[in-house]
Amino acid sequence: MCIKIVIEGDDTRLNEAFTGNRICELRSKTGVSARDMSLSLGQGVNYINMIENHKSLPSMTSFIYICDYFGISPKEFFDAENINPKLINDINVKLKKLNNKQLTKLFELLESFIDK
Repeated sequence: MCIKIVIEGDDTRLNEAFTGNRICELRSKTGVSARDMSLSLGQGVNYINMIENHKSLPSMTSFIYICDYFGISPKEFFDAENINPKLINDINVKLKKLNNKQLTKLFELLESFIDK
């Protein structure tokens, strides 16, 4: 279960809160436990819990490993509006294989979903 914390004013605490919240959000979508993710990253069993509970921040190297774990870029990690960056990436890979006619039809279909 993710505990979302919002902190105003202190940039350091804000970054800790965002980072922990985002990892929790992305981890929850994958269905993996914080313990299993920690161990998969080669860390101690409480590593991800400490970040999610805003007790620490990952090092830059660990942050890159966390992004790799989720299959996303650091830019996508910080894009809070992108609720499922891995799926968006997978869709984008498939989109690049479509021809112009297929892309146009798909775009029209997407517009019909959004306009409703």
